[in-house]
Amino acid sequence: MTTSDGTPRSLLRVLGLFEAIAGCRDGMSLVDLSQALGSPKSSLLLLLRPLVARGHLTHIDGRYRLGAAAFRLATTILAAREQSDQLRNVMEWLARESGETVHLTTIERERGLVTYIEIIPSEQPVRYVPQLGSMRPLYCSAAGRVLLAFQDEAWRESYLKRTQLKRLTPHTTTSVVALRRILDEVRREGVCVTIEETILGAAGCAAPIFNADGSVSSALLVGAPADRFRRYAERHKALVREAAARVSAAPPAASIRADNRSERSTSASRGGRRRVPSSPPP
Repeated sequence: MTTSDGTPRSLLRVLGLFEAIAGCRDGMSLVDLSQALGSPKSSLLLLLRPLVARGHLTHIDGRYRLGAAAFRLATTILAAREQSDQLRNVMEWLARESGETVHLTTIERERGLVTYIEIIPSEQPVRYVPQLGSMRPLYCSAAGRVLLAFQDEAWRESYLKRTQLKRLTPHTTTSVVALRRILDEVRREGVCVTIEETILGAAGCAAPIFNADGSVSSALLVGAPADRFRRYAERHKALVREAAARVSAAPPAASIRADNRSERSTSASRGGRRRVPSSPPP
């Protein structure tokens, strides 16, 4: 059965159960829950039993309390909220330090595309700012190549076999052999740069955000007009890689960390336009 707006009543009852039990320190009996929710005891039992069986609730001495699974879920939700706040702070830091547009991107595996899901526009009068929700091919965009490079090998090879590498600009890489070499380099360095391969006059560099299990489903991207990007490409690479590492739930591969240390040592010996901070704010 559903409510007038089409919401399943059972879903509302489950949410009501959690809210009621969470608000009662000593737990609640079946009678208490029935009175609080205005639902028959027989209907509530059909919902309570599987929740107890799966560890979301406990039933001891006739009273229902939150179980370990519910607390794990709450911890995960809070961690996601904190990570979201941290991600936004790091994106704002990256935008300030680079002076360019910063994008959060994610992979659409089914469609073989990368999507821009959050954007902080550059404050410069001449800038590159795509529309929020825009999509690009994986094979020719900086964020797309980063996401493609860090997918599991079987999926990546399947993508390369089924995807036609269309020439979007005169600079687009359309050779699978060349693209494989590029992806190998991206996995070694942990960053990818493309210049005018997807859109003439636009360039960018991206770095992967690692999930807790080491997988990659999102990436940070700095995008800029191509001429200006060329002047500061090395600085943008260092910044985006640093920012992505700060919001990753797991450290990058050892080979990437080694390459990063080598590059930072080389950059320090050469000097630069501005010093790259060792870490953005949390």
